[in-house]
Amino acid sequence: MGARGAPSRRRQAGRRLRYLPTGSFPFLLLLLLLCIQLGGGQKKKENLLAEKVEQLMEWSSRRSIFRMNGDKFRKFIKAPPRNYSMIVMFTALQPQRQCSVQANEEYQILANSWRYSSAFCNKLFFSMVDYDEGSDVFQQLNMNSAPTFMHFPPKGRPKRADTFDLQRIGFAAEQLAKWIADRTDVHIRVFRPPNYSGTIALALLVSLVGGLLYLRRNNLEFIYNKTGWAMVSLCIVFAMTSGQMWNHIRGPPYAHKNPHNGQVSYIHGSSQAQFVAESHIILVLNAAITMGMVLLNEAATSKGDVGKRRIICLVGLGLVVFFFSFLLSIFRSKYHGYPYSFLIK
Repeated sequence: MGARGAPSRRRQAGRRLRYLPTGSFPFLLLLLLLCIQLGGGQKKKENLLAEKVEQLMEWSSRRSIFRMNGDKFRKFIKAPPRNYSMIVMFTALQPQRQCSVQANEEYQILANSWRYSSAFCNKLFFSMVDYDEGSDVFQQLNMNSAPTFMHFPPKGRPKRADTFDLQRIGFAAEQLAKWIADRTDVHIRVFRPPNYSGTIALALLVSLVGGLLYLRRNNLEFIYNKTGWAMVSLCIVFAMTSGQMWNHIRGPPYAHKNPHNGQVSYIHGSSQAQFVAESHIILVLNAAITMGMVLLNEAATSKGDVGKRRIICLVGLGLVVFFFSFLLSIFRSKYHGYPYSFLIK
């Protein structure tokens, strides 16, 4: 029964093949080729993604923040495939651009905290686009202000919340880390480098005062010296009016060195920031102006030789005029559009 049934089944299969439409064979062949092509395209995308991630990891191993021009931005951030998030700081580090250097410092602290943490992985990277190196990127994004922080998600275009609200929140590394956690679910613990300058200054001051009191322990009448206390008060006033407290809070760099030409800037070009060297310069200028005013007062109130008083008056007037003009010129360079100047422009 089984042997007789086998030819019958073969005849039935032959009838089904004869009744199969002849036009379906090209369709099946086309479908097969399409599946092969899709599989090859998917494999190509996977290889391209692996190459991009490998390149980004190599850059991250050398620097926590890598700089990008227009070509790199389009290849690694705009063009798919991408399975990683990218935080980009759009900035302009040239001094004449008047961009905040402090924002760059905070961004560097945040990127270093992520790079050297135990949770570091290939799901988040930090990069930077400088206007002078990627102006086409600024034009492509219709961006006309810097610094600006943006998050580019693994899929889709950035939304409004992917742009950090710098004006409202500020650019502290802790605030940036909180914003990144909201956008990527990656939590970064910020580690700031230790700063012992305040501790050292306090220790030196205590040592100086203690040594002076020890040397004069048998005669402490100088404690009641009005001139000495006046000098101490003036030093405190000079320190506060020159921006030392602002330096302590914000922690700006001492100066800025242009990475392209090596030029060092001691005066920040913006009214919203300053360098430590700038506060020292302002302190010296204020002290020189005060010294000039003291000399003028001495020349007017003393009862000594008239010729000597005239010389003291001219020296005091010269100090006030020259250093006030210098101070005013620095003010004009930071507050653009200020119309007034005196001697030095």
